[in-house]
Amino acid sequence: MMDDTYYMKQALAEAEKAARRDEVPVGAVVVCRDRIIARAHNLTEALTDVTAHAEMQALTAAASHLGGKYLNECTLYVTVEPCVMCAGGIGWAQLGTLVYGAPDEKRGYRRYAPQALHPKTVVRSGVLADECAALMKAFFQRKR
Repeated sequence: MMDDTYYMKQALAEAEKAARRDEVPVGAVVVCRDRIIARAHNLTEALTDVTAHAEMQALTAAASHLGGKYLNECTLYVTVEPCVMCAGGIGWAQLGTLVYGAPDEKRGYRRYAPQALHPKTVVRSGVLADECAALMKAFFQRKR
């Protein structure tokens, strides 16, 4: 069985793909029964779709893989704390566990909708937080 660090590194690899595409570098993977069943990164620019966040792409891919909309036996690893929209999707999917790296003090769900997740969803934060935050900071520094 792999640990949170291993899977967060996989999400970071997705975030790096996003950065190379000039997308905000957020990456996500969904794990079910110790297997990665979905990988995604932000595609809002490529798809000209404000809802094409890494988490939403990963949830959709995981549900398709499993053939059902509920992900209660799955863990989503994402490099940055989900926004309110993504937290809503995570809640509707009844995700088993959410693990995120860096907090998002400005746009994160905890600030605006801390109850958005399903009540049974387990949350772990701070996994490789420094690495996740550094990728975001470097991206926005390049933009300025």
